[in-house]
Amino acid sequence: MTELTKVPARLAVLGSPIAHSRSPRIHAAAYSALGLDWSYEARRCEVAELGALLDASEPEWRGFSVTMPLKEEAFRRSAILDPVATESGVVNTLFRLVGTGPVPAWAGFNTDVAGLAAALRGANFDLTRTVVLGAGATAVSAVLAARALGAEHVTVLARRPAAAAALASRFDGTHEPGASDPVVVSAATLGPTSEDADRSLLAQATAVISTLPGPVGETAQVPAELFRVPLFDVAYDPWPSPLAARWVAAGGTAHAGIDMLVEQALVQVRIFVNGDPSLPLEREAEVHAAMRDAGVGG
Repeated sequence: MTELTKVPARLAVLGSPIAHSRSPRIHAAAYSALGLDWSYEARRCEVAELGALLDASEPEWRGFSVTMPLKEEAFRRSAILDPVATESGVVNTLFRLVGTGPVPAWAGFNTDVAGLAAALRGANFDLTRTVVLGAGATAVSAVLAARALGAEHVTVLARRPAAAAALASRFDGTHEPGASDPVVVSAATLGPTSEDADRSLLAQATAVISTLPGPVGETAQVPAELFRVPLFDVAYDPWPSPLAARWVAAGGTAHAGIDMLVEQALVQVRIFVNGDPSLPLEREAEVHAAMRDAGVGG
């Protein structure tokens, strides 16, 4: 760690709603394990307020985690972007750039892709034929995480046909950096019968990733054949989520999104401490264990 990290700093997670977030205790556990005198809090922020909040941030504000509905606006407010943020159009982490004048500038990162991929890998999901429920910012990261883990086909099922089609067209035929095989991405409407979906693809699905808001999962009209497929639900509070409860009642298995939250937070801590999402922390295994204990407990 540099001399700069030894100076007390402030961090926060921004979003709306935000009171339920476990990020403050997950991050607090990390900085305590690292011996850093840093604070991390939850702050409610609406899309229209983000720019003014960033511009007015005093020097002690080192960075922000960003959750819904701010991820696209955080992308627009970033002076520089990491490659994952550039491809996804989504930013969930803002890191203050040093020496940028009286109005601070921010580097934007997307740690959701790496966090979700790590959580899926840890839960031994087979992503060969993945179905993603939803078409928002987190769904973008879900498509890229599935691609990173070798998905051959991803079907985006969403209530908004235009949004599902737009997401599919962005990534259909793309491939993971360094890989040669492209992923096929298609779209269908999440509705009473999902009549525009290729039913054979749904029947062959190996994994479902839900990015639907918790309450939506209670009434979402999910094709019946998907309930036999393991579900990873990015929701985690409350758990089981309404969708996970339906999944289990139908005889399927459901995994909570808390592991994604911890894994993406670990990458955020790397950024806030080292300025680099790929540079491991000192005693990272110990830090990771402390973060997971803080996230899962309670």
